[in-house]
Amino acid sequence: MPALIAVLLLVASLPSSAGAHGLSDVIDPSSLWSYDPWLLTPLYAVGIAFYIGTQRLWHSAGGGRGVSYSRVAAFWTGWLVVALAVTSPLHWIGERLFTAHMVEHELLMLVAAPLMAWARINGPMLWSLPSKLRPPVGRVLSTGPLAFAWSFLSHPISATALHGLALWIWHAPPLYAWALENVAVHRLQHVSFFATALLFWWVLFHGRGPGRSARLRDGIGIACLFVTVLHSGVLGALLTLSTRVWIPGQGVLAADFGLSKLEDQQLAGILMWVPMGALYTGVALVFAHRWLSMNKTPSSHASCRMPGIG
Repeated sequence: MPALIAVLLLVASLPSSAGAHGLSDVIDPSSLWSYDPWLLTPLYAVGIAFYIGTQRLWHSAGGGRGVSYSRVAAFWTGWLVVALAVTSPLHWIGERLFTAHMVEHELLMLVAAPLMAWARINGPMLWSLPSKLRPPVGRVLSTGPLAFAWSFLSHPISATALHGLALWIWHAPPLYAWALENVAVHRLQHVSFFATALLFWWVLFHGRGPGRSARLRDGIGIACLFVTVLHSGVLGALLTLSTRVWIPGQGVLAADFGLSKLEDQQLAGILMWVPMGALYTGVALVFAHRWLSMNKTPSSHASCRMPGIG
């Protein structure tokens, strides 16, 4: 998160060129804000449902019970990050500057998604429904085809593969260029980035199969994060070290920030390569610390004592 903020400040401080097109043509700054009902309607619906469900849970069980204050704070922070990412001028600039587009995607995948996944919104969402509907909806979600589909999607291998697939597919030059030209495809790009990241982080934080211990979950999480660090790092390196521009239409505003289109692409690649890799590695180290700490049980220490002592 600090790395992303630093990059945003760096980009904002770059000198503007005196070109006759681009940012210099923007007369009304408010026109840079985007209000896409196809993205904001589901976002508002989730926010309203979470608020209603939280209030009902706390009214029934007491404040902070059923869903903790920290998880509520995490949800609303993540929700706000998503809202700003898809509505603020960052979104408008992101359609015309590779670096800004990468920042937008990383805010969705590395900030909003883990916060909302950690918040574990399924309880409040279920409580947002009328009391008579909760039991049947719960049964539908926990049995039958939906439960089977969820068990497949929430498997660590599936979640990691889907997240990686979304990352690689949408950075293929033809599809990336198509997303810039077609509004519906651009929406799909953002949704797939966020949805697969949300699934990935949810599995890391909460994934528990039958008989799966917390230690095993952390071990699996380390492996999933290691794989993700590798493939995202490779993609970031390819963008950074490439000597040709992958998507010419993406760097329209590069000159306004004192960059060539290739430099804009290289800076975007560094953002994927370094901050993304650092965050995944940091979380993996937290999991590794917990995983190693679980070995240090009192019984294991006791077994090291000499007979007859202590």
